[in-house]
Amino acid sequence: MADRVHLSAIVARQHIENIPVPLSPAIASFVRRFHAHKPTRIWSLIVTLYGDAIVPRGGSLWIGSLIDIMELFDIDAGHVRTAISRLSSDGWLLRVKRGRASHYRLSKRGEGVFLAATQRIYFDEQKPFDGNLRIAILEPDLADPAGTRRALRGAGFVALSPSVQLSLAEPPASLSARKGVYILNNKIGEAERHLASAAWTLPATAAAYRTFTAQFASLESAVERKDLSPQDALVTRILMIHAYRRIVLRDPGLPALLLPDKWPGHAARALTGRIYRRLLGPSERYLDAHARNEDGPLPATSGTLSQRFAS
Repeated sequence: MADRVHLSAIVARQHIENIPVPLSPAIASFVRRFHAHKPTRIWSLIVTLYGDAIVPRGGSLWIGSLIDIMELFDIDAGHVRTAISRLSSDGWLLRVKRGRASHYRLSKRGEGVFLAATQRIYFDEQKPFDGNLRIAILEPDLADPAGTRRALRGAGFVALSPSVQLSLAEPPASLSARKGVYILNNKIGEAERHLASAAWTLPATAAAYRTFTAQFASLESAVERKDLSPQDALVTRILMIHAYRRIVLRDPGLPALLLPDKWPGHAARALTGRIYRRLLGPSERYLDAHARNEDGPLPATSGTLSQRFAS
């Protein structure tokens, strides 16, 4: 009984002094399993944090706040500083000094990359598709094979074999006019779906989605708890988006006509959306209370967060 009273007193003091409360045992255990399943690149997790949670709130974060957040993921300050140094030297982050305090935000390069990624991660946008698969067949004795393959890649073709490449888009006339290149325009059928699956390595992508769904489905009931803490919500949100974006950004995003039946990407997106919407409120409350930039508490979001996973 005394231990429980002592713990309650500690938690109360942490709230009063604005010190983050430790993770619940269930979420702390999940963090350990997450790291064990696939070692986490700290710099990549920081990029996920910025893109998902910090950019919508002004984009800048004090290094002390970043260290506190990463500590929730069982990542120490030394590793955070090393990762920040790498991201800065590689041109992904910019440092803003205010007195002796350092604050970091995404560079223009980083913002541009994450803006493009945002559409893939949070919004299920389908590109226009006319229902045809372009099949380029290359003669074995091409005069300029390397140049031809570069031109095919530039036009959006993907290699099925050294002599066969596929694309969903209408190729430029200059490509069709190349000697030794024959381009077929096939309506989508079972054979075309089989070719697309092989060229775009859909089985590997499907397996990644299934693993993701199995890993995070167990958390869905946990995040439905009314007493879900802000720090539990933030950690779960960032880990989920970190894992999800690694798959989505490698997914070729083929139109439904070319996907196998019961494509697991649909279930993964639906699960992510349900969990994300549940985590959004409490995780933002963590940032309200504990995250700082050069001007003080982070500004309110621009309102775009509520649109994520809306469709």
